[in-house]
This record gives sequence, structure tokens and C-alpha cells, in this order.
Amino acid sequence: MGRVEQAGKAVAELGQNIGDYIRQQRRHAQISLRQLARLAGVSNPYLSQIERGLRRPSAEILQQIAKGLRISAEALYVRAGILEQREGGPVVDAVLADPELTERQKQVLLDVYQSFRRENAAARPADQEPEE
Repeated sequence: MGRVEQAGKAVAELGQNIGDYIRQQRRHAQISLRQLARLAGVSNPYLSQIERGLRRPSAEILQQIAKGLRISAEALYVRAGILEQREGGPVVDAVLADPELTERQKQVLLDVYQSFRRENAAARPADQEPEE
């Protein structure tokens, strides 16, 4: 497979991954496709195409969808490949994606989590690898 085909396949997979993630978050929030489309200010068919991986949304559309889902836009940007994943991996993603937390609560939790990680890294011998 050539480089162009590989790049095209990677973009298609990103679109599918972000669509799956949006669908999962929408279902978790118990919001219908139609409701989320209205909240995000996009058409019902367009949102459906995003969820099915047929369309790759812009950062602006992702922000609108995140607002409609009441989750962090950053979590969607990471899933879409627009931003690199922050240090901390799945813990950070889970906190950012939790619709039950306010933005302020998410930031406080992440600050505490990062302080624990820094503290543990400082206490770890230089030759010891961190556990994931």
C-alpha cells in the first residue's frame, strides 16, 4: 500500500474513531441524535455522518458538539487527532470526558493527579521505569 493510501486510511480511521466516541458520549449522556444536533447547531444528517465516520468534523464543529454533550472539547480534539494527548493518558481523558463534572472540577482533579505524578516521579530512583 502506498503512502497516499496509508494516509487516506489513517484519516478515515480517525473519522471513524471520533464518530464512535461522539456516539458513545451521546448515548452515555442519554441524548438523541436529533437533540445533540440541535444543541450543537448542526444538521441531523451531518451529525449522523460524523458518527458513522463518513465526515470528519472541523475543530469548530467538535467544539459545538462538545458543548452539546457537556464534555471537554479537548477530549474530542485528541480523539480527532487535532491535539496530542496530554500526559496522563486514559485518566486525563476520563476526567475530561465526564459530563457530571464542571470544567472547574475537572481542572482541580487534573491538578491533583499531576501533582501526585510529579511527587512519585521525584521519589522514584533514576533507573526505575514508571508503570503505565
